[in-house]
Amino acid sequence: MTPGGTAAFHTLGCKLNFSETSTIARDLSEAGYARVGIDDTPDVVVINTCSVTEQADAKCRNAVRRALNSNPEAFVAVIGCYAQLKPQEISEIDGVDIVLGAAEKFNLLEHISEKKAQSEIAVSPIKEVRTFIPGFSTQDRTRTFLKVQDGCDYFCSFCTIPLARGRSRNASVEETVATARAATDQGAKEIVLTGVNIGDFGKSTGETFFDLVRALDNQVPAERFRISSIEPNLLTPEIIQWVAESVKFQPHFHIPLQSGSDRVLKAMRRRYRTALYRERIEAIRSVLPNASIGVDVITGFPNETEEAFSETQAFLLDLPISYLHVFTYSERARTTAPRMEETIPVEIRKARTKQLRMLSLKKQRQHYEQFVDTSRKVLFEESVEDGLRFGYTPEYIRVGVDAQAVRANEITSVRIKAVHAAGFASGVIAHSMPA
Repeated sequence: MTPGGTAAFHTLGCKLNFSETSTIARDLSEAGYARVGIDDTPDVVVINTCSVTEQADAKCRNAVRRALNSNPEAFVAVIGCYAQLKPQEISEIDGVDIVLGAAEKFNLLEHISEKKAQSEIAVSPIKEVRTFIPGFSTQDRTRTFLKVQDGCDYFCSFCTIPLARGRSRNASVEETVATARAATDQGAKEIVLTGVNIGDFGKSTGETFFDLVRALDNQVPAERFRISSIEPNLLTPEIIQWVAESVKFQPHFHIPLQSGSDRVLKAMRRRYRTALYRERIEAIRSVLPNASIGVDVITGFPNETEEAFSETQAFLLDLPISYLHVFTYSERARTTAPRMEETIPVEIRKARTKQLRMLSLKKQRQHYEQFVDTSRKVLFEESVEDGLRFGYTPEYIRVGVDAQAVRANEITSVRIKAVHAAGFASGVIAHSMPA
């Protein structure tokens, strides 16, 4: 296919996927493809898939169908974690022209051609994938997801990510700093550090994640940094202290727990127990009493008895955390968890998820309410809903103000007035901060 056509992108899953989609989109743009929406009759459609979310197959099929409804002659490429894990299954979806694996997706230009009668598969064994391709997202000019690490060496019993992305790897601190500067040159005021297991940064270069945090803080002219999900055993006291003293790094941590039962954590093959997890939360609260602390939890893991689930509930209720991301356990092929005894019925899994999500709403409201009648600096985004423009405080409070009173990508001081059941706070402009 001759460059100079149009290309659309549909991304499923995590922040890392969005970062990689943007990187691939820039490659196509430099080759002459104009980026359009998936419903705007694109010549090329790239679907970046996820293996973590449920119904990966259905979501992929729906995206392919949507693309072909817009342009039946579109060249459809499927990439991402699901593509690496189940390439043959994806190749059998009507309309897919090529399936690209973890290594091949960054060479998409070499594979684009005319519409094919039969789909092709280009997927290398994951054990052979050693390269690291840096990148950052660009669709939202307010914040960018900076890819600092890829792959994982942990092999938790429920997770397919090591099978889909390979071993932990990264660029050097120097190279990552250069990529972060490129992101700020495009106007992003907040950089979110993302990867599969970002606390493992440096294993492939003889450096550490703390080395990266210090270098970004000192050498990159971004106004804000956030650390995305980081394992509790890799969140060191020195990182916590640096964030507490930094002007740029925001008081916001997201720390996977998965279960509040040590017995279940052991079965999951997690590398910590509840005592260490509590220690990390208390360490954060000792230096950042108002920080936002998010927690990942899985419900209905095999052998999660009523007693084990009650332990998790009690542990979370007692912890000074800010919100939960709750996932209902679902079986994944090629993982060891499905072979365990005492599978939990799906209806019980979903009931437990509902209970923890209700707890999350209570925790989030408590976190928000402590900021009522205080002024916080809010970085506003493009999105406008019901006449309100939204943005986030350093402590990850979602705040809405009159859309006419503030511009996107502007940091403004807002007086928080009320907390709403819809999961946001409303406020009024206090005064604008320097750009």
